[in-house]
Amino acid sequence: MTHALQPSAETQDSLSTFVPLHTIFGVLSFFRFCGDYLTALPTSDSRIRILVADTAAMSCHLLVDALRRCKDYQAIAATMHRKALQLLQRERFDVVLIGIGVAEDPVAGTRFIRQVQNLNPKLNVVALLETRQRGLIVEALRSGARGVFCRSDSFDALCKCIRCVHGGQVWASSMELEFVVDALVDHGARTPRSNGSRRLSKREEEITRLVAEGYSNRQISERLHLSEHTIKNYLFRVFEKLGVSTRVGLTLYALRQGHALQPKLPSLVPMVVPDNSSDLPS
Repeated sequence: MTHALQPSAETQDSLSTFVPLHTIFGVLSFFRFCGDYLTALPTSDSRIRILVADTAAMSCHLLVDALRRCKDYQAIAATMHRKALQLLQRERFDVVLIGIGVAEDPVAGTRFIRQVQNLNPKLNVVALLETRQRGLIVEALRSGARGVFCRSDSFDALCKCIRCVHGGQVWASSMELEFVVDALVDHGARTPRSNGSRRLSKREEEITRLVAEGYSNRQISERLHLSEHTIKNYLFRVFEKLGVSTRVGLTLYALRQGHALQPKLPSLVPMVVPDNSSDLPS
């Protein structure tokens, strides 16, 4: 006589709570979808993205390695101008460091600065110079560089330079800006106007003076109690009236017109590299 095995009460409870396999797979698929979705979401990265474009390969890679050790930066090396332009077209960068060597054709370096500015006028370009040669400094700033930096200065100074231009300011010493002002005086250069009869309004002159003193758009908006968008609109009209396209050009205009007095030249750049000194203002 055979006896049918009857499940115990505990086993019956377990069977009553059994979850079908298709339900388990459905839950797993849902979590996998959530994981893929979250991975695809853009992440907020506050690091400054830097492209180092320098045909001196060893210097280029050493500088990139040093920047990568800092938590505030992402750095990529480009030892050929063609590669640098390709990277600029594919990826987003905040600051571009462009090396201009004395041994090479300096005209090629300043021409490359113009190429980069034509590709993206909003890029913050810093020219890396071997020496503080007057002609190179003048041409670099004329070409659209927002800063000039001598390789003999410290790495800490370079980091401050990067933060400065990334914040919308100009990085140059008083001596370097004087080179540019002297060049304008020597050649009798006058800032062209797109419309000779159009003059700056009182508000536009005030904003021009603040730009020349190194204030960013946000600082100007806070100082004048206007929105940042309004300041940008004012600057657009000022650039159009004066025929300039960069804040450096606007600063030079202010110097020539007396909106910023030449004896107070160091105040034009809030973060100025002191000559022959590593004690940088914060």
